[in-house]
Amino acid sequence: MGAKPWLVAISLAAGMLGFGGPGWAAGLSFFDFGDLLGLKEKVGVVEISGLLSKSTPIIEDLKRFREDSRIKAIVLRINSPGGVVAPAQEIMREVERTKKEKKVVASLGSMAASGGYYAACAADLIMASPGTATGSIGVILKLANFEELTKKLGMDFYSLKAGAMKDLGSPFRPLTPQEREVLQKLLNDIHEQFMRDVARNRRLPLDKVRALADGRIFTGEEAVTLGLVDALGNFNDAVERAGRLGGIKGKIELVYPERKGFSWLSLLLGQELKQDLETLLHFYPEPAFLPPWFQ
Repeated sequence: MGAKPWLVAISLAAGMLGFGGPGWAAGLSFFDFGDLLGLKEKVGVVEISGLLSKSTPIIEDLKRFREDSRIKAIVLRINSPGGVVAPAQEIMREVERTKKEKKVVASLGSMAASGGYYAACAADLIMASPGTATGSIGVILKLANFEELTKKLGMDFYSLKAGAMKDLGSPFRPLTPQEREVLQKLLNDIHEQFMRDVARNRRLPLDKVRALADGRIFTGEEAVTLGLVDALGNFNDAVERAGRLGGIKGKIELVYPERKGFSWLSLLLGQELKQDLETLLHFYPEPAFLPPWFQ
């Protein structure tokens, strides 16, 4: 992402072909030397789209922008119904680390719920559209029971285990009261972590967050009045705020992370449509905040 020597050489050659005087100036006018030399200040954009199931690419993008001297602020663009617990927490931690060095503005798209909001809550500033679906501060675990179906098919399943809870949540038998108690305790613990992190990052009383944390969805407009979001605005508004917070004067230019690999689906549908399709095809594409093993 730094200077490109070959571009500098071409620009100099173009100037010299003007044989000095006005020709030299004309040659230089084709190029922005601040950009060529890696000196131009920009805003980095990190996107979280679709069901949140892994954090590594997003963490790497945040780290890369944090260490790039040209990037003065970061916009975290979120369109996600949530997903797995640990990735949301890992992204939140990386946002906390990043904002110690650069301003981070979270821009909430059509949905930034549950784990999507968890990742956003650590930003310096959160912006949403009035109709954005956000919040959903809760935890859900869905387990299937195929016991009756397998009996009708004449099938049976057995588990050999060392440890009374090793087959906890098996779809081939009902939960025991003890297992239900264990799972509920687990979900309550994760819920408590979620509420504490939101309260700390949003500087809200824990009791206030607890009153809002029954899993309900809020509109962006409601979220502003409740203190979960700072201001209303679209992506461009978030870019503008981020750039000014980062000290950029004049026009703000954006930088997106370089994407590795190739996907025919991305080529045919476009990246956003591909992500939407993958979300719809997921077993539970709803704003659920799922434990790590439930993917």
